[in-house]
Amino acid sequence: MLLAHSAQTTWSFEPLQLVPIAVGALLYWKRARTLARKGTPVAEWRYFLFSLGIGLLVVALVSPIATLGEEESFAFHMAQHVLLGDLAPLCIVAGLTGPLLRPILSLRAVRALRFLTHPFVSLPLWALNLFVWHLPILWEAALRHQAVHALEHVSFFTAGALMWATVIEVLPGPEWFGTGAKMGYIVAVRIGTTILGNVFVWAGTPFYGLYEQAQRPWGLSAAADQGIAGGVMMIEGSLVTIGALAWLFLRLAEEGELRQELLERGLDPRSVRRAVRYGRANELSGAP
Repeated sequence: MLLAHSAQTTWSFEPLQLVPIAVGALLYWKRARTLARKGTPVAEWRYFLFSLGIGLLVVALVSPIATLGEEESFAFHMAQHVLLGDLAPLCIVAGLTGPLLRPILSLRAVRALRFLTHPFVSLPLWALNLFVWHLPILWEAALRHQAVHALEHVSFFTAGALMWATVIEVLPGPEWFGTGAKMGYIVAVRIGTTILGNVFVWAGTPFYGLYEQAQRPWGLSAAADQGIAGGVMMIEGSLVTIGALAWLFLRLAEEGELRQELLERGLDPRSVRRAVRYGRANELSGAP
């Protein structure tokens, strides 16, 4: 797939990309209906976030952002990967719950992979995936070959989903990985994107030769286009980080007050920590 012609600013139809998304959305809807019939409905805000994540995936893969990114502009390609690797995984993971995932988690192969959400596994995997795919040899291979490009997209989404699953804790994580530790984890993630973003902003010399041959939008030079791509990465990362840290800070304060209240009632400290951490403090309300 060479960068040789002006991209069409229209939506494309890619069945191989859209069908898996549609299947995932259908399975989510069916499982949510089953839970609702059993009296444990999925919260509406989770429906909303999951649906938003699906929408972001569609925009990333078949909108003009995809076409411009693949054929003309590194900045648009970065915007596509921000959607695929950060925003869409965040929304989709936030829309999940343990009960929603129970049928999948019943599979032995899936249970064996739960270690991937351990913070000492998910963070290095995420960082390795981010930096390796931005090496010129792999980035340009993805531009030339559809199969490599598909693998790149799957890798970005998977790494992003594992990273956010570690923070949101759809499934219980290590006991030591509380809200304070999660704040440090988020900072570490954003340090990684900030370093890479600054490389693109200040390099001056384009890293990807194929984009130098492209007919970039608005008459941008290849170096300016690359600088904008770095800016997109850093601005999106900064905004998401501010939001995530604000949420975690408020949660930390709320947990501290609730934990103190329960401890003053003479409840077991470890049970209190777990109940507060996973939003089950009401289950201790009847405890002596």
